[in-house]
Amino acid sequence: MLRRSTVWIMALTGGLVVANNYYNQPLLVEFAHTFGVTEKEVGPVAALTQFGYAFGMLLFLPLSDMFERKRMIRLLILAAICALVATALAPSIHFLILAGFVVGFTCVVPQLVTPFAAQLANPKERGSVVGIVMGGLLTGILLSRTIAGFVGAHLGWQAMYWIAAAMMVGLYFLLGRTLPQGPPTFKGSYFSLVRSLGELIRTQPVLRETSMVAALQFAAFSAFWTTLVFHVHNLPEQYGSDVAGAFGVIGVLGAMIAPYAGKLSDRASPRLTVMLSSIAFVISFVIFGWIGYGLIGLAIGVVLLDIGMQSGHVSNMTRNFALNKEALGRLNTVYNVTRFLGGGIGSVVGNLAWVRWQWPGVCAMGIVLCLLAIVVQLYYGRRYATVAVAQ
Repeated sequence: MLRRSTVWIMALTGGLVVANNYYNQPLLVEFAHTFGVTEKEVGPVAALTQFGYAFGMLLFLPLSDMFERKRMIRLLILAAICALVATALAPSIHFLILAGFVVGFTCVVPQLVTPFAAQLANPKERGSVVGIVMGGLLTGILLSRTIAGFVGAHLGWQAMYWIAAAMMVGLYFLLGRTLPQGPPTFKGSYFSLVRSLGELIRTQPVLRETSMVAALQFAAFSAFWTTLVFHVHNLPEQYGSDVAGAFGVIGVLGAMIAPYAGKLSDRASPRLTVMLSSIAFVISFVIFGWIGYGLIGLAIGVVLLDIGMQSGHVSNMTRNFALNKEALGRLNTVYNVTRFLGGGIGSVVGNLAWVRWQWPGVCAMGIVLCLLAIVVQLYYGRRYATVAVAQ
């Protein structure tokens, strides 16, 4: 039986570890000033962190079905501590970009914790449990920007990474005392494990749909957050990293919907929730393009954007975890690797759109990506209907 206190510790773990991947976004201007480089040259720091996260998931998430999860999670936290210290000591922009990749590569613990919680949860409460853990994860993403923006503006960006490393040390010992054992569910070689990923992609149309939709939504999400610091710095008031990061606090209002989105997925249709989330994405980027040249307009769009992100992500994962309980780690691998590859591409595309067309280009790119997510959902909806009629 999964204790409620354990669920909240898992949510805390997801939030603290995933935050390491997002401290750099409001600090991009600070990096540029420190190393004397342009906005275009500093953009890869955020993008390579997302790509590192995707490759880390590709390597480590399938292994979570083969090995004891508690030990694996704690070993990865130790590796993350080393990566964060290396980032704080970065002597050049090129070293910082590489360190960002390694931070992403080692900070995949949230994607191990979520299926772990789903495995331990009562099936009737799985959506709610996933919602709580994902609420912690998204809160970590959003507050990481607020904390990093404040620390960067007042103590310097290096201090943020020393603080992050210290928090990981504390988390390592907390999990040693509180996290339950997670026995493996797969017996076989690593090669057969990886090969089974292709089989899941081939045989599970729901997994293909959720993965593509999540990748497009997260690409739009990353394009916004990667360029926000440049946008607010470009406004007449020339706001700094602390203001850019402060939007993370506003976004927490969206994160608060996570448990409710999970409950809705348990009781109604998670697929409908995902469609509504894509529509919320489109509306948020319209707001950014229309009234996003002031702090109030940006704040309204951020709340809606984060509601869309959280409700869509929780509902997608609820659908995935219902497919095969013995393959939760591998289902999560396919879904999240695809999702974070989308996030990395979104950071790159967002940065390029900013350099070429500034804020209107970023907003247009976000709308296009979210409309494509709706197209994917409509396509698979038609396929499901055709199969049902044929049967």
